[in-house]
Amino acid sequence: MNALTRKGGPLALPDWAWQRPEVRLALKTRDIGALLRSVQQYTGASQSRIAVAIGVLQGRVSEILRASRTVTTLELFERIADGLEMPDDARMLLGLAPQHPAGLDHLSASGRAEILAVYPSQSSARAEIEQRAHEATAVEILAVRGLGIIGMNDSLLRSRIRQRTTAVRVLLLDPDGEAAHRRADEIGETYGSFAAGIRLSIERLRDLATEGADIEAHVYDILPTWRLIGLDATLFLSAFGESHEGHTSPMYKLTGSPHGALHRGFHRFTEELRRTARRVV
Repeated sequence: MNALTRKGGPLALPDWAWQRPEVRLALKTRDIGALLRSVQQYTGASQSRIAVAIGVLQGRVSEILRASRTVTTLELFERIADGLEMPDDARMLLGLAPQHPAGLDHLSASGRAEILAVYPSQSSARAEIEQRAHEATAVEILAVRGLGIIGMNDSLLRSRIRQRTTAVRVLLLDPDGEAAHRRADEIGETYGSFAAGIRLSIERLRDLATEGADIEAHVYDILPTWRLIGLDATLFLSAFGESHEGHTSPMYKLTGSPHGALHRGFHRFTEELRRTARRVV
């Protein structure tokens, strides 16, 4: 048995184990049961030893291994990552912020905590976005069509922005602009159907404004790159690519930091984009 499995404290996997396909898949899908089975395989650790490393009861480890209990809380994901001495690339696959971002090693943990979490896609971050939206007094959205965020009855934030206590600012791609034609070509859609989706979201925003919601919406005419959901001081950021939409790309959770540039930079970018955009609601 590996000496690391006979004592308390963190339980370290060999470096090569983090590169195994089944381990990376378990991290990406947040399948902690599969991850812990790999830990047993590559360290020889018992359930009790794993429990000590990650700070839970042995019975809970057993339940996770049997798939009768799932891990959903960020606090427990962090404890598992710390208990397994997870390297930064593995932490990011799991949706956690790296502990030593490149170029920021001279800062303390609080100084480099601008990136709080990384999610494989918007669907992975949905629960946290909905929870934060429930408490937010200000919502900022930068999107292309915005259908998955605000345009449909079951969209991510639609129920929240109906509340009159929430100030909502939205930036969507101009359906009549040159950039809309370029984006439609990029993703292989006809311009007519692509622009119709934007117009639908604008009409739904007008409906909410008529109902009394505090909504301001603008349309911009540059090729979309960033997709942003701001909930008070927390930003959820993803990117558009030539062949994929923003909700399918990795999503970063950002907050302000004394030494960080990203949070301030994206606020500045959206403010300037709004200044040059055309108001429609």
